[in-house]
Amino acid sequence: MILLLEDNDDRVRRFRSVLARLVPDMKVMIWSDAHAMIREVGVHLGSSRLISLDHDLVAPPGDSDPGDGLDVAKYLVSQSVVRPVIVHSSNTDRATCMMGEFELSNWPRSQVLPFGGTWIEDDWESEVKRWLLESK
Repeated sequence: MILLLEDNDDRVRRFRSVLARLVPDMKVMIWSDAHAMIREVGVHLGSSRLISLDHDLVAPPGDSDPGDGLDVAKYLVSQSVVRPVIVHSSNTDRATCMMGEFELSNWPRSQVLPFGGTWIEDDWESEVKRWLLESK
């Protein structure tokens, strides 16, 4: 299972497309709200192989604050299950904070900067392949 925090529908579609090519039988769980992910992800950590997190999340109209990827990072490092994490955020300051949380807790991690039109299909896909091969 792959766990993903992402609120952009186009990126979600592209992430799903990459994962369908790479690991067609693997389940993907996606959250667009950090608070919901924190509430729900715990039972899935044991069966997960990879986590990918954005930082900045936009609440749908009329909804409350969806939190952010740093909230999820802080929650994850408090858990006993450790999985590889890809931080995929253009907010470099907050992505650095997220990476720091994982580094201080000795979690395997990498960062993908979402720049260019094919960063998901190129850079993110490359990191997914690397982590999935390493975790076999």
